[in-house]
Amino acid sequence: MKLALGNISLTLLMLFAVNIAAAESDVDQLCNKIGAKLSSVSAKECRQLKFDPPRYYSVNGLPLLEKHYAADKSRKYAPKILFIGGIHGDEYSSVSVTFKWLKTLDKHHSGAYDWHFVPLANPDGLLKKKSSRVNARAIDLNRNFKTAADGVTAIEYWRDQAKRRPRYFPGEQPLSEPESSAIHQLIAELQPTVIISVHAPHGILDFDGAVRPPQSLGPLSLRLLGTYPGSLGNYGYHLKSIPVMTIELEHAGIMPKKKDISAMWMDLVRWIKIKTKSKEIVALLDR
Repeated sequence: MKLALGNISLTLLMLFAVNIAAAESDVDQLCNKIGAKLSSVSAKECRQLKFDPPRYYSVNGLPLLEKHYAADKSRKYAPKILFIGGIHGDEYSSVSVTFKWLKTLDKHHSGAYDWHFVPLANPDGLLKKKSSRVNARAIDLNRNFKTAADGVTAIEYWRDQAKRRPRYFPGEQPLSEPESSAIHQLIAELQPTVIISVHAPHGILDFDGAVRPPQSLGPLSLRLLGTYPGSLGNYGYHLKSIPVMTIELEHAGIMPKKKDISAMWMDLVRWIKIKTKSKEIVALLDR
C-alpha cells in the first residue's frame, strides 16, 4: 500500500512538472509572437518579465499574461490596482506602453501598492495578420461585460444606437468570451481599489467613478467620454462601484515619447498615493 501511494505521489509530481513546463512554453511562444508583431517589445523583454503561470486563455488558446506585484505584508492596507492593456488588438501602443510600465515596476516595486497586470487582454486580435479591435469571434471585448438589470443591454445599444458597426459588436450575451470572462473573474477575485485600462487613440484621460480623477497624466488631459453599456468602465463603476481610469494614448500605432511615458507613470502613481489617503478610497479598501 505504501509503495502504491508513493507511486501515485510521484505520478502527480511528474504531471505537475509537465503542466508547469507546458505553461511556461505557452508563455514563451506568446512572447515570441508578440516580439515578432511589435517593434517596441522584444521577445526577450517579454520573457524577462517572468509572467505568472497562465490561468486564462483566449478563444484561440493563447495565454492571457498575468503579472502580480504583491504589496508588503507589513502594511495595514495597500491599494489594489488591476491594470489592463490591449483589450483591443489593433491598439498597439496600449500593449507596448503597458509593457514599458511593467518593466519600470519590475525594477522599482516598493511594496506600497498591490499591482495585478494583464498587459494583453486580446492576444488573438493583436496577432491576426491584420490586427483587429475585436477578438477571434469578432466580438468587442470592451462591450462584452454585464450591464445593469434595469438598464439598456449592450446588444440593444449596439442595434439601436451604435449603428450596428461590426467593430463594436458586443456579442449576443455578456461574458460570452473567455477573455472578458477572465477579467470579470479577476475583478471578483482581486476586489481592486481601482481598475486602469490602456487604450488609443483619443489622446485623453477618461474616468468613471465617484473619486476625483487626476486632471492630467503626462500630456493627457481629463475629458470624460461617457460610459457605454457593456464596457469595462460601465461595469466596473456602475455595477461594482470600482473607479475605472481609461488612459487613451494619442496614437494606436506610434509610441509616445519616452519622457511622456515616464510622466504618465509618475502622475499615475502620485494620484494613487494621494487618493489612497482620501476617505473615498479608504472606504473602498475597507469594503
